[in-house]
Amino acid sequence: MEISEELSKKSLTEQEFLAAYNPEKYERPSITVDTLLFTVTDQEKGNYRKLADKELKILMIKRGKHPFKGQWALPGGFVQIDESLEQAAARELKEETNIDNIYMEQLYTWGDVQRDPRMRVISTSYIGLADSKSLIIKADDDADDATWFTVKCKLYEERKVSTPDGYKLEKLYNLILSGEDENVLNAAIRKVKVIEDKNCKIYQEIVQSNEIAFDHAKIIAYAIERLRTKIEYTDIAFNLMPELFTLTELQQVYEVILDTELLKANFRRKTSHMVIETNEYTKDAGHRPSKLFRFNTNWQNESN
Repeated sequence: MEISEELSKKSLTEQEFLAAYNPEKYERPSITVDTLLFTVTDQEKGNYRKLADKELKILMIKRGKHPFKGQWALPGGFVQIDESLEQAAARELKEETNIDNIYMEQLYTWGDVQRDPRMRVISTSYIGLADSKSLIIKADDDADDATWFTVKCKLYEERKVSTPDGYKLEKLYNLILSGEDENVLNAAIRKVKVIEDKNCKIYQEIVQSNEIAFDHAKIIAYAIERLRTKIEYTDIAFNLMPELFTLTELQQVYEVILDTELLKANFRRKTSHMVIETNEYTKDAGHRPSKLFRFNTNWQNESN
């Protein structure tokens, strides 16, 4: 039933309005969710007496269907009509990788008109963090494979140009995903920030992408930037830690995410209120025993 012009001029109750409303009046895009699941693992050790370096990894699935069949993508899929975005993200992650009950938070919503060759698709992305030792990955649903890729995102060029009313800052990033069997995916991402008359516009685009489906290279680069920002002022990094850990292991996690070395004394002072000392020690062969700590879930209240 259409709302006639005469009827629309009347003072309708909400019930009358909804009864007459035509949902086909506007075209409706499809909605999807994508999850960026990060973990930190040890590199293979050449010397058993030396602590292993850490690697930041992201879980990717190999698409078993068109479009982008055979390419690598983030776990995700279409939102069902009777579920929330959070429920859809958790369901798709479980269906495609066998992973559930992990820390997840909403990252960003992506709505470029041509981002999906099938139709108009808007996607909400989520960041997930977990200790990989507690996960059992199994590709399922429409995924041919699911595996961890070591992820690195580095700035390799930066240009700042003055404009009549401000400036334009352009940064180029190189995203590299290294998987097993020397499988390497890469992409170049351009991020542009334009400041004019106190107005700020920021946009990103994929300059080049190799075997990374859809616009997921751009989403990954954005997620790493957000992760590096949030780790500075939240306890988000502890979602990557086991229940008990050494302060050195915790510092390594911070360093691999921030992609920089940290001064030991400064780091321990900064995080001292976020950890609780235990009476337990490591028992690794070839290393001196180190004190083990656990996350202080009440650290925010204690710091106020």
